[in-house]
Amino acid sequence: MLESLERLTPEELEAQHFDRLCAGLAAEQEVFLPSRPELVGLARRVVLTVLQSLQLHQQLEAGELLGGELLANAVRHAGGRTIGLRLTRAPGRVRIEVRDSSRALPCRIVAEPGNENGYGLVLVEAVAERWGADLLPRGKGVWFELKVRERATQG
Repeated sequence: MLESLERLTPEELEAQHFDRLCAGLAAEQEVFLPSRPELVGLARRVVLTVLQSLQLHQQLEAGELLGGELLANAVRHAGGRTIGLRLTRAPGRVRIEVRDSSRALPCRIVAEPGNENGYGLVLVEAVAERWGADLLPRGKGVWFELKVRERATQG
């Protein structure tokens, strides 16, 4: 399946697989995308769509922005063929995780003045409730959590 996805343009991938990616992410399954810079925008739209479908409206901007940062970092630094994306929900929080094949843990770097790069993890740290990285049997997962205000049930 990955080889067929790798051959598609971002527009073809979105047209043919967007609904499947959203459904998988909403079902808390890991979804996989080829590790290409031009697909970060697609992955951000998938995260945004799933957060909207879960009625997590207060987390839309932060989820899309921080998810995009982690995805861009994985594409830029991991060097693997695929990136895994996962969203999990628990009482009071939502977690977005990006998995890649590298076992090198992320580290904050000091951005040079005027340079566009080097602010991603600073941004994640500033906006997310919590963030971290876990070594996996094959690679790592970098994640962040956002607080979710639970609605009181009417009874």
